[in-house]
Amino acid sequence: MGKQGVTDFLKKKNVTITVQTYLIDALGAMAFGLFASLLIGTIFGTLGQQFKIEIFNVIADYAKGATGAALGAAIAYALHAPALVLFSAVTVGIAGNALGGPVGALASTVIATELGKIVSKETRLDILVTPGVTIISGVLMAQFVGPGVAGFMGWFGTLVKTATELQPFFMGILVSALIGISLTLPISSAAICIALSLDGLAGGAATAGCCAQMIGFAVLSYRENGVGGLFAQGLGTSMLQMGNIVKNPKIWIPPILASMITGPVATVLFQLKNIPAGSGMGTCGLVGPIGVFTAMGGGNTMWYGILLVCFLLPAALTLIFGEILRKISWIHEGDLTLDLK
Repeated sequence: MGKQGVTDFLKKKNVTITVQTYLIDALGAMAFGLFASLLIGTIFGTLGQQFKIEIFNVIADYAKGATGAALGAAIAYALHAPALVLFSAVTVGIAGNALGGPVGALASTVIATELGKIVSKETRLDILVTPGVTIISGVLMAQFVGPGVAGFMGWFGTLVKTATELQPFFMGILVSALIGISLTLPISSAAICIALSLDGLAGGAATAGCCAQMIGFAVLSYRENGVGGLFAQGLGTSMLQMGNIVKNPKIWIPPILASMITGPVATVLFQLKNIPAGSGMGTCGLVGPIGVFTAMGGGNTMWYGILLVCFLLPAALTLIFGEILRKISWIHEGDLTLDLK
């Protein structure tokens, strides 16, 4: 089979080898898998512990236990896997997550899904061959790369957390800005924070950056998008502005500047901490503030920190920076308009 023949065969099998497919589509789907298992489990666990509702604790245990399976299914779904491959990817996700965490699940599920798609419906023994190839290749991949991936991600996450403990001001700026930017980009800040086990002060800085992006864009674009845009971005995702950012990157400046201020406010002034499951979520479904509460357990300092870092400062700072940029014509009327129909 020549090069053109291989290309045509992969196209027929819907195997698209691109950065968009693996680092944006698959990673984005991984975030949904995490939200449907680990993140929602964390929320139920917090509610169960605080309000002594035992059924919530039970739900939390089952939801968290399904993390690997949810990752496998979500990633395979994003890669447009046929039914047998999708169902088999559940096993692969469990193995990948157990051996290499979320990144291990991503790597093993991507390989297994693509190989499963290639052999799908190519033989009369499809019911055996397709799940067999998918599961065997995925588990082998998980065993091969999982420990190394887990070790590297653990090492890098520890490096970031230790640096933040030693230099909370400067690392507060850096972590807040970078994680906030990743939240608005079409990748998953939640998946990044969970993969790095980003908790403690570094988790608090990440939370500040994510909230700055979401609340910032929500208030900055209020004149264009009204209440609908306020809630869609403030409780949903600032990723909705990505198309407008491509057209005019200057609209990204106000929330980024805001995050560079709220980051050190979180780490130095309030010493906010978060858990990995909440660090990269910002105000999406209020998961970020709930994560801070889970990590810190209450107290006036924590509540004042949440109110200022997650809501009031991002709104005020972004509006101020935004007005300056509007006056110098870097941002024009309509630059932040969303199609919310």
